[in-house]
Parts: sequence; structure tokens; C-alpha cells
Amino acid sequence: MMFGAVMTRTGQLAVRQTTAANKSRIIAVAGFSSSTNMDIGSHGVDVEHGRGAWKTYGNIENYTPGKFQIQTFNKISPVGLKTFTEKHYDVRGDGEESANAHAILLRSHKLKEEEVSLTVRAIARCGAGTNNVPVTRMTELGIPVFNTPGANANAVKELILCGMFLGSRRVIDGINHMKDLGTQGLAKERVEKDKALFGGREIMGKTIAVIGLGHIGAAAARDAASLGMNVVGYDPGLSIESALKLPIDISLEDSIVSAVAKADYVSINIPYIKGEGGTHGIIGPEVVSALKAGAVVLNFARGELVDSQAMKNFLDTEDGRYVSDFPDDLLWDHKNSILLPHLGASTEEAEDAAASMAAETIMDFLETGTIRNSVNFPETSLTNRAPDTIRFTVVTENIPGMLSHITDTFAQEDLNIVQQINKSRGNVAYNVLDVNCKDRTDVLSFKQTQEKITMLDGVLSTRIVYGMPGTGYAKNVDGDYFV
Repeated sequence: MMFGAVMTRTGQLAVRQTTAANKSRIIAVAGFSSSTNMDIGSHGVDVEHGRGAWKTYGNIENYTPGKFQIQTFNKISPVGLKTFTEKHYDVRGDGEESANAHAILLRSHKLKEEEVSLTVRAIARCGAGTNNVPVTRMTELGIPVFNTPGANANAVKELILCGMFLGSRRVIDGINHMKDLGTQGLAKERVEKDKALFGGREIMGKTIAVIGLGHIGAAAARDAASLGMNVVGYDPGLSIESALKLPIDISLEDSIVSAVAKADYVSINIPYIKGEGGTHGIIGPEVVSALKAGAVVLNFARGELVDSQAMKNFLDTEDGRYVSDFPDDLLWDHKNSILLPHLGASTEEAEDAAASMAAETIMDFLETGTIRNSVNFPETSLTNRAPDTIRFTVVTENIPGMLSHITDTFAQEDLNIVQQINKSRGNVAYNVLDVNCKDRTDVLSFKQTQEKITMLDGVLSTRIVYGMPGTGYAKNVDGDYFV
């Protein structure tokens, strides 16, 4: 037995039940107390609007009409989740209880395609990296993936500074030594004599190379300068926003090699990108060979950015240090490496900020169609629609002629477009069209237009934004019309 969604002529959501005998009937209508013996034909339900192969929709008993359902994976900050208003949002965990999810919120959970319901409009990660989300596949399915850049910047920046101190003074070695002496009852006797084993250096006056000057890199550069350090940096994609946050006397270099060659400390703050032209192993033999003797390398970005063998060779032959927030099968027990269990964003403040930002991003998208902080969709800033308009959003493949096909369809339906925006990024295009309502004020009155647009070749999904949470969504699923 399967369930499929269908819109009634009153604009309410109904669920179609298909039995082994291939007979369909309405088993529930949102907002009404309905008998499972209702007959489709005699109650005016338009099954034509949901024609096509029925897809699994979810458990009707877990559907809350008039609300957006948010599915959460991992333990999301309660402070962040409170951003969702109870009036319009129904926040749930994973599993069957959230089978009708309109959006997904997650932290480190490795999301699989089969966990993404056909009803899902958007996915947001509470953090900067999205390696645990199949972004390429979500793009193909017309689903924007959002992240929260900068939400954890202060937390990571503080740990970078901590790592810099740990790499300068053998604090951890000293702590472990004191524990050993304590077990032998020799701590007071040996402390003054043995402290010479753990000498170090101060950071004032030293040079730090910051590789990557985004939210975290810029913050690290600024605080390093305030500690009396000389700062050099490298970032070929430096934004104006980040540039304004840099210390005024920073020296910008034209390559990673030239930046690290001058540095006593190197902070890696670049994203991890797989594939050809990506950043996998970017801190490899060429860069490592340019490091100064005794340099401290700080990796609080991604473990895969560093070539472990090249780093081991450096640590074996030079009095350098490697401080990382990620596991490393080759360097985990090296005397000159310090590996932490990915603590960068593990503060209450960072988790609260990331969850709040993710929730706000999801709300903006679901309620208005606005796209910001997306890793696969174009940034699209939208004003509020006029009171006498309904907003259509159309996600398409980024191919020539799509916008004209969409506008032609509106013209055929005698609908006047009062505002339109077309943005593209990579293989996907995002179209927003505000249409004059005239005498048609409910979503169902636009059903024919939406179906025609949704089923155009190259269209991935459509939405009608008109003020009723959880409704107005349709998509082309391998040639089938899902609503």
C-alpha cells in the first residue's frame, strides 16, 4: 500500500491510497475529520492534479496541516530550534515521524539520498562544511543546500590561537610528564630540574602565514596581529567583506609557497574540495619543503588538505610541529604532532549560532523563496511580494530557453508577471516570478499553470508561495508529476 498527495478543489491536502486492487480512495483530508470510506468522485476531489506514478509520501498521521515540517538529524541546539515559530513550523527528529519533511536540518550526520523525502524543499547544515551532504545529487534533484558560514568562526579562531600556544610551548608533554612523576611521588622533587626538558618560544614578533582569509582566517589574522605578530596571507578569492576585517599591515602573497616561506606559524583555513583542481593534499611536498625549520603548522580546516607523508618527513627532520583538529593514521603518535578530536566548533555559543543561522536561512527560503548561504544555488535576494500577487519559484536545469518557456506558459494562461528574477549557478537555474492574482486567490486556481510549468523539459521543481505553509510544491520526478 502506498500514499500519494493530491489537492482538493478547496485547496486542502488529501492523501490517495492505492491498494493491491489498484483502487484509490481518500483516507484523510487535512483540516477535516474524514472517513476512510469517502468516495473520490462524489466528494469533488480532483485526482487528475496528482496523476502519474504515486511516490511514497509518508505517514498521514504524522502530517500537520498549515505548518512546515522540519526534520532534524543529530542533536541540534534548542536555542537555534526556537527560531522556528510554533505557529508555522513543526520540528521533529529523524525517522517515520518526519516522513513528510519540507526541510532538513543536520550537523555531522552523513545524509543519504534515500533519507531525503520527495517533499523536501531544502537542506541546511549547521556548520560551514557540507561534505556529509550529497550536494551534487541534491542539485540534480533541484534541492538547495545551505550552510552557516561564519557561525563557528570565533570558536575555531580561538582554538587556532590555542593550537599556536600548544605548538610553541610543550605544554602537553609537560602535563603528561607531571602525571608520570605524580604516580611515582617525585613531582615536587623533580619539577624544577625537569622543566628544562620542555622549553619553548614566545609568539610576539614572530610571523604567521594565514592561508585562506574567509571568516575564520580573517579573524585569526586580526587576533594574531593584536598579539604582536607579523601577518602574511594568501587567498586568491579574497572578498571585500573579509578584506575589510584584515589587519591593516598584513602582507598578501601571490602563492601558498611564498607565504609559508616567511612564516614561523602557518594557519590553514581553506575549504576541502575533492576532484581535479580541488584542494585535496594541497599542503603537499612542494609547500612543506618551503616551510622554515621549526615552523608550526595549524590545521583546523580539514585533515585531507595535508599530505600526511610529506608532513611526517618534515616533522622527522626538522624541529617543527603539526597541530590538527582531525585524526591522522600516520601522524597520530608522532612526537611533534598534536591531534585533537575535531573540537573546533564544539562550543555552546557556536552550536547556538550555527543552528539559529540555519533555521533563519530555511525560514527565509520556505516563506519567501530567498536564497542565501547556499553552496549549490545562486544567491537570490527577494523583496516581499505585493499583497495582490502570488510568487512562483521554478528550479530548472541551466540550459538555454528555459525562462522563455516559463513566461510563455504564463502568457498562455493569461497571467500577468509583475516581477521576475532569473539567476543561475553551475548546472542549475532559479527563477522567481510574482504574478498578479486577479480573482484567483487560492493555490488550486493556479494548478494548471503550475503543472504545465513543472512538466516542461528541464524543470526540476516548482513552488507557489502564497502564505499557506507546507503547500504549493510540485516536482517532475522522472517524468511523473508529484505534488
